[in-house]
Amino acid sequence: MKKLVFFVIIFIILFFSMPMIGKGEENIQQDDYQVIPDEAIRLRILANSDSEADQALKREVRDRVNEEISKWVEDITDIDEARERIQSRVPEIEAIVADVLADEKKGENFQVEYRKNVTFPMKIYGSYLYPAGEYEAVLITLGKGEGANWWCVLFPPLCFLDFSSGTSVAEASTDDIEEIEELQETEEADVEVKFFLFEWFR
Repeated sequence: MKKLVFFVIIFIILFFSMPMIGKGEENIQQDDYQVIPDEAIRLRILANSDSEADQALKREVRDRVNEEISKWVEDITDIDEARERIQSRVPEIEAIVADVLADEKKGENFQVEYRKNVTFPMKIYGSYLYPAGEYEAVLITLGKGEGANWWCVLFPPLCFLDFSSGTSVAEASTDDIEEIEELQETEEADVEVKFFLFEWFR
């Protein structure tokens, strides 16, 4: 009788755990999808300031530049080819930025650079934390470049992910970071336990 009760309890645990396993796998796949490859080319745009007008101008530059560069690399699978194409077209990026400033009647200075050592701050996006460091990127600086930045990955194309909606570490509290770490550890532990029970029952 005790054995029967024991197996019934195990069956109930497995029954309720199996959908959760699928959910855990889905979350892992989603996090993996957001991981930036080691060989990637980013786009970073620094606004002149945090004023509403300067931030709106930054977004307009973002839309126009990203739309054009996305066309350049959409059929490319090789990082060297993407690097060569983007680097050779920096003057075209400068022309796009100049056109946006002219359309918006903004006479401020700007700079477009393509470098392998563009500095990026640490960023929290969802439950994933992107480390700070120097990365290969197109850097567009508007005016003094003292405003909030926007960035995405040009190659491979990940600009549909709005990394700008993340929180920089300067803005995030210690509790925020600890909460994310605890969430990741809990999810990993839950998945491990459920798979252990499933394999043990088999």
